[in-house]
Amino acid sequence: MDRIQQMEVFAAINDTGSFVQAANRLRMSPPAVTRAMNALEARLGVQLLTRSTRQLTLTDAGTRFLIAARQLLTEIESAEKLAVGEEGVAQGHLTVSASLAFSRVIAAPVIRSFLVSYPRISVSLIAVDRVTNIVEEGIDVAIRIGELPDSNLMAKRLGVVRRLFVASPEYLNRRGTPNDPSELKRHSIIGFTGIMTSYDWHYTHGKSRGHVHLHPRLEVNDASTALTAATAGEGITMALSYMVTDAIRSGRLVPVLVEYLPPAEPIHLVYPQSKIVAPKVRAFVDFAADPLTAAIEQSQLVLS
Repeated sequence: MDRIQQMEVFAAINDTGSFVQAANRLRMSPPAVTRAMNALEARLGVQLLTRSTRQLTLTDAGTRFLIAARQLLTEIESAEKLAVGEEGVAQGHLTVSASLAFSRVIAAPVIRSFLVSYPRISVSLIAVDRVTNIVEEGIDVAIRIGELPDSNLMAKRLGVVRRLFVASPEYLNRRGTPNDPSELKRHSIIGFTGIMTSYDWHYTHGKSRGHVHLHPRLEVNDASTALTAATAGEGITMALSYMVTDAIRSGRLVPVLVEYLPPAEPIHLVYPQSKIVAPKVRAFVDFAADPLTAAIEQSQLVLS
């Protein structure tokens, strides 16, 4: 079995999380997949995967090799398409990841439009409130909020989002509108763990700095649940600007303590770095960047 096929086996095992599923994808027998993996590790002289009865885990060497192997396999695929005149044709299956709320509010509509324009591409949208590992999880493009660490990923900036406190007009009429962060201590706080990882809220106002420790009466791990409770008048919650654009415009929610908001956070499209970017990835990045940017910018207008 040649080196390229061994790389394909290794990548398929990581994509599927299973030797058996990798065999099905590659139309090989499970023993052949096992032999290929053993031969690859023997040839390299390092262990790439840690196997247990329940899961497969990449070693540090495996993570490094998988990144290089994926890049090489992508370039080989592009070279083959070039030889038969298919280079530049956007086709195949694309996997995109984003947070749950961003997927529902912004990403999904853009992806549906993308599918209309590119009928030869299918898309899996992975909506999850965690930072996905693009290489290990076989993700083509991810949408990430926050400063990006140094990495081997390509990034296209889409704009910025803001964290803000919101409450319903009914709640504020009943309990009063806080004018200073310290006043939050006497309010009912709805904690959304997705963006309130710590309830010590540090803020800056002009040249002064301070912090207040919040004590949520309700804590949830889902933005929709937190916003539903806030809209029902049950308290104040923190959200990202794009989550509450429509609710603020309609008057169902009102921003509070706007002058104490933390700095805006960048949002990017990220995808693996390669000398040859797959046409389906390039097509999505080029198509989605402008409508995603426009939608993000619209979410900032509610604070102006």
